[in-house]
Amino acid sequence: MADEQDSGSDSIQHPSWERPVVATIALELAGLAVCGLIALAGWPFGWRPDTDLVGFVTVLIAIGPAAELYSGAPPPRRLAVAAGLVALATVTLLVTAAVNWAFPTPADPGVGILAGYLVALPVGVAVLAWFLTRANAA
Repeated sequence: MADEQDSGSDSIQHPSWERPVVATIALELAGLAVCGLIALAGWPFGWRPDTDLVGFVTVLIAIGPAAELYSGAPPPRRLAVAAGLVALATVTLLVTAAVNWAFPTPADPGVGILAGYLVALPVGVAVLAWFLTRANAA
């Protein structure tokens, strides 16, 4: 079999949604690391972080790629935002239900919704990027 060559460059074409999704996941991990360090600092004093606070801080840190996608897109972007939000809500509810079913009595009842947010945010960014690039191609 003959090896197929690129059109002169050695770079591999990646989907348009891949870079923002990878950046979102990396920023989520950074946000969780920051929350973990804060929890370790407060632990000797008896302070435990609330899962809502961890989710809020993590989402604030990780929302940058979605904001860049939105601001860089041309004006008709309502469908992309709606699709991204529907994907975000759907995946959040599905993961929350799965976590609450798998672990019926966790130490904190907010763990399911936190896991749902963390899984759903990259999915929402991928859907947003896919719809924005599809709108740009049309």
